[in-house]
Amino acid sequence: MFKYLYLTGLLLATLGLYATPAVPKAVPVEDSTALYQQALDNYVDSVSKSFKYETGTIILPGGKAEIHVPAGFKFLNKEKSQYVLTSIWGNPPENGSKTLGMIFPENSDPFADSSYAFIIEFDDIGYVKDDDAEKINYSEMMKGMQDGEKEINEARAKEGYPGIHLIGWAQQPFYDKENKVLHWAKEIRFDDQEGSHTLNYEIRILGRHGVLSLNAVCKMSELPLVKADINKVLHMATFTQGNTYFDFDPKMDNVAAWSIGGLVAGKVLAKVGFFAILLKYLAAGWKFIALGFIALLGFFKRLFSRKKAEKESIVFATGTGEPDAGNGSGEPDGSSEITDTAALPPAENDPEEKP
Repeated sequence: MFKYLYLTGLLLATLGLYATPAVPKAVPVEDSTALYQQALDNYVDSVSKSFKYETGTIILPGGKAEIHVPAGFKFLNKEKSQYVLTSIWGNPPENGSKTLGMIFPENSDPFADSSYAFIIEFDDIGYVKDDDAEKINYSEMMKGMQDGEKEINEARAKEGYPGIHLIGWAQQPFYDKENKVLHWAKEIRFDDQEGSHTLNYEIRILGRHGVLSLNAVCKMSELPLVKADINKVLHMATFTQGNTYFDFDPKMDNVAAWSIGGLVAGKVLAKVGFFAILLKYLAAGWKFIALGFIALLGFFKRLFSRKKAEKESIVFATGTGEPDAGNGSGEPDGSSEITDTAALPPAENDPEEKP
């Protein structure tokens, strides 16, 4: 839970907006809970109003691909999507640097606790040959990836991250050779995870110069929702004229050191000198799409319901500054820093719940 502490600080610091010098440092639990909820509601309302979702046909940044948003979905642009990934969901900036936008179900948003979103990226890796697509044994591939967990988790442990375990395919890989679309889903469990396992649903659309990626990470309980919509999602993204898979020119274009199997397993040929997709989307998967906001709400709910029952008090150590007002238009721009801090109850008084 340590990876969500920055968002905890955000909500706690916001309480400074509602406090006055006359308020004593020891605040009754009931008032404290109300302040938390008020700060949370105001933050969610402010951010939600700043988002301008789009429908129809959207040319993605770079001009190589476009999204045809079907009925029942909405598109969030690059800048706001990066804000969601970093400032709301707690991912490091580098994990959102390649994001071109996000696709949400029309009745969902970044704060929904029972939905999903697809994050759109373009990987400029070159033309991926697909001649191995019909030769892959995906059962053996899964076993090989599971056998490699020990080495990955040892590296994660050294960096202070919880272990990650592949349970199996939630959707076995399928390659649509006619449309050059590959998709699959994995069921994942983290060592520090409670409740439902994690679902990682990945789509790759092959193009002349690289691969357009649509990735969703949510709870396994959301799998029926994703499956119900997946046919629309698979066909909503296309490459623009001159950038399709069929526009490949072997005389001038680069051939990727990846295969269809490599895209799924995360393995690359030896000559490629960078980390595999497996490490990017699985070994560090929680950093790309963290369900941190949902987890934070659950933490606060448990924390305050227990403290209220015990009739204890919470002492806030708030600063006097205010959060950055944003870009001057009332819209959050993801660049503000929160300097106010607030103290949670001492750990020794709360041995059962530790973020």
